[in-house]
Amino acid sequence: MFIKRHSYGVDCPRASEITPRELFESRRTFLKQLAVGSIAGGALADMATREAFAQTTGAQKLAATANPAYVIMDKVTSFKDATTYNNFYEFGTDKTEPSRNADALKTRPWTIAIEGEVKRPMTLDIDSLLKLAPLEERVYRLRCVEGWSMVIPWIGYSLSELIRKVEPNGNAKYVEFVTLADKKQMPGLRSPVLEWPYVEGLRLDEANHRLTLLTLGMYGEVLPNQNGAPVRIVVPWKYGFKSPKSIVKIRFVREQPRTAWNIAAPQEYGFYSNVNPEVDHPRWSQATERRIGEDGFFTRKRKTLMFNGYSEVASLYAGMDLKKFF
Repeated sequence: MFIKRHSYGVDCPRASEITPRELFESRRTFLKQLAVGSIAGGALADMATREAFAQTTGAQKLAATANPAYVIMDKVTSFKDATTYNNFYEFGTDKTEPSRNADALKTRPWTIAIEGEVKRPMTLDIDSLLKLAPLEERVYRLRCVEGWSMVIPWIGYSLSELIRKVEPNGNAKYVEFVTLADKKQMPGLRSPVLEWPYVEGLRLDEANHRLTLLTLGMYGEVLPNQNGAPVRIVVPWKYGFKSPKSIVKIRFVREQPRTAWNIAAPQEYGFYSNVNPEVDHPRWSQATERRIGEDGFFTRKRKTLMFNGYSEVASLYAGMDLKKFF
């Protein structure tokens, strides 16, 4: 996708607080839905869905402190929609297949190797990642290249916390993320649609930006399998495919990584892939989007915000020709 550079104001208003998961619907969403008279069929139904998920999958609660710097005024996507409409090709290319097929994924034991151009390479398990830095709840927009979006309360901490621990050396220019590729657990690997394992990458300064989240949970719980358990990255100003799931290796490298979608269709999926409403994907417009669970098929689509509304990242690309580096 080609991207044009402009100067942007602040698109993300801040709120003073966000409630814990147990009170999430009864305070924030409750008041919003009460105003439109939909509490019975909305918040209570979603709460029941979360409880049913926890009971049937053994999902564990994940305590985190809500960070008021990362709360937006958008209505939060329901837990049901966020966990049943997913892009996770390792479990199927249809949006509903990951939630049906991801039960087989074994997320413990799980380790992530951090290697490459670092002074302190290490291998960490999930428990070590959970303890590496204080967990925060951050409400981020997630915009997918197909034209749909969600608003999700993620749990994690800035990836920069991990980067600081491993101490990249002067040769490190990019960060490469390698995800799990296990045919026994992931039926989608039988498809040749992408090269496996799924690989994504960021420039080092992008990875170090405070918005880039090493993510371990959502909605007050550990990540569901279909959402990238047990650990993923969320980069909210980029299209969703730039937020790799079920990561097993993080490599610090000198050269720009070869990434899965860029390999599959380089004319459509550039390395940067920042959200830009002004430049179309070759096969569809990026000027508007449909919010899952909120905007019906016949509802007028909402306008897409430059950098998905996270205009503070514009400085990362100052002086770059983003038509060339799309």
